[in-house]
Amino acid sequence: MVEPNILDTQGGLMIDTSQKGGIMIDTSQKGGLMVTIKECASGTVSGIVQVLVGQPLNTVKVRLQTQPILIPGQPPLYSNMLDCIQKTSKEGFSAFYKGTTIPLVGMGACVSIQFAGLENMKRFFNEINERNGNKTSVLTNSQLFLSGAAAGIANSVISGPIEHIRTRLQVQITPTPSNSSAKKSMLYSGPIDCIKQIYSSYGIRGIYKGQMITMVREFQGFGTYFFLYEFLKRMDGKGREIESWKAYLFGALAGYGMWLVIYPIDLLKSKLQMDGFTPQTRKYKNALDCFALTYRYEGLRGFFKGFGTVMLRAGPVNASTFMAYELAMKSFDKL
Repeated sequence: MVEPNILDTQGGLMIDTSQKGGIMIDTSQKGGLMVTIKECASGTVSGIVQVLVGQPLNTVKVRLQTQPILIPGQPPLYSNMLDCIQKTSKEGFSAFYKGTTIPLVGMGACVSIQFAGLENMKRFFNEINERNGNKTSVLTNSQLFLSGAAAGIANSVISGPIEHIRTRLQVQITPTPSNSSAKKSMLYSGPIDCIKQIYSSYGIRGIYKGQMITMVREFQGFGTYFFLYEFLKRMDGKGREIESWKAYLFGALAGYGMWLVIYPIDLLKSKLQMDGFTPQTRKYKNALDCFALTYRYEGLRGFFKGFGTVMLRAGPVNASTFMAYELAMKSFDKL
């Protein structure tokens, strides 16, 4: 999934670039074209850093999520996170970065769409508030949640197919001298080959496989993130400015909270995206059927495979994202 990297003010959403320890530039006001360009460019930089930092554990998470349902008496493909890391490492270090090219290329577009959707919803709610006599441009918690959720829906247009292609590449076992038979199970030589094969056989619907469950995840995930960050800011009693370490801490906590809420949805998304394309090869009819079968054969624990991996990566990924964004914005301000 593409994680949000935006902060908010005491009532309105913002990114603060003050030199007093805050994060980024205020987007609650009309910043003009250059500000938008700087934000999108900085978002691209932070997105690249986010992928590079988070991709290895994301690969482990996806492999744990999508491993086959156990047949009685059969050992699991991966018994836990460490076992998955150990087995993946036998394929070489590059195995942890399978499917990285697509997220790196698409991250800039994701962040641009994310900002556009968010700002449009903020303006929409501000207009409603002004018509109702509220001249402070303060978004309520529900408006903040819905602004983030709308940004998530817009973001899913790009993030859905990106994660679909990445997921299919991540679960492929790289052939090694001791496991040469794995070559027979490799369906795709890389991201371009994966896109070509899927599109030629199943069209655009094949590329957007699992899109509905992705939209549900993005709606809930982005909305929860912004709401939690605003709540933490208000609990801290801060207004326009906030120390950098608190911004990093609050962002990480909001990220943890987001994954707590959406992880089962993310697991279903991974399973559906890895499922077959035809009625003869599909395990699941739809998301509800995937939920029912997962619960039937794996119980509640089945919805949290790889959860520890996600929580382990959430902190450093969010922190590195914010740090990269701040450094990029300060660098662009000097140009």
